[in-house]
Amino acid sequence: MSRGSDEGAGAPDDAGGARAHAIVTGIVQGVSFRWWTRREAETIGVTGWVRNRDDGSVELVAEGPRVSVERLLTACRRGPSGAAVDDVAVNWEPFTAEFSRFAIVH
Repeated sequence: MSRGSDEGAGAPDDAGGARAHAIVTGIVQGVSFRWWTRREAETIGVTGWVRNRDDGSVELVAEGPRVSVERLLTACRRGPSGAAVDDVAVNWEPFTAEFSRFAIVH
């Protein structure tokens, strides 16, 4: 995963959609980060999922037009009030169009 950046070799363009797999670190659990991310994704029009990880980070997969996915990643770098995001490590993956909504998973 690229550290602190959503750029990467072979990153997809809007033609077929984009998919980002990200790990968000910092104070991101216990501050409604997952709920906030779902609301942001729904507002932006991105599908995928978000979940807490045992190590205290938050993991997400987001799909949609590249500009929309990048917008969600930018929002995640800020996070909700109460969060203190240290890093958003992003790995661009092949677009699959497998999601119909953005969900909180466990």
